[in-house]
Amino acid sequence: MSNSQPDLTPAVAARKRRLSIFAKAGEDALTPLFERFAQTHPIADYTVLRAAEVGTSMVRGRAGGSGAPFNLGEMSVTRMSVRLPSGAAGHGYVQGRSKEAALMAALLDAMAEDGFAEGVDDLVVAPLEDAAKTARAARAAKAAATKVEFFTMVRGEG
Repeated sequence: MSNSQPDLTPAVAARKRRLSIFAKAGEDALTPLFERFAQTHPIADYTVLRAAEVGTSMVRGRAGGSGAPFNLGEMSVTRMSVRLPSGAAGHGYVQGRSKEAALMAALLDAMAEDGFAEGVDDLVVAPLEDAAKTARAARAAKAAATKVEFFTMVRGEG
């Protein structure tokens, strides 16, 4: 049995990427970008398909990144689904217990599905990606500063 995913259409791959970024962003990072997007692309009305629900999800890990999978533990996840008057549906899944972040993610997903994907990507996704890359680089630099180099000196035989 293969772990590889079937080839995704570009639209599905873009949506998957977008939802992943929203899920990891956090309410503090998402709120100002959502508000900036809403100023240029007003979201007048929406219907709640699934009210915000907080639950848990099992997080799995792999030893060394490629070893056998194991259950690492559970984390809180919040989900919500909305529909715009046009019929476009959006889904938001976010880490943590923020119902507001789940709503923002669902509305942004719905707007992207309703033909505003370029605006969502430019005004929200790109800045979130840049912030995530910066945070990863800072963590890597901090970890590199604590790296210890071991070496062995060879003694002479004389």
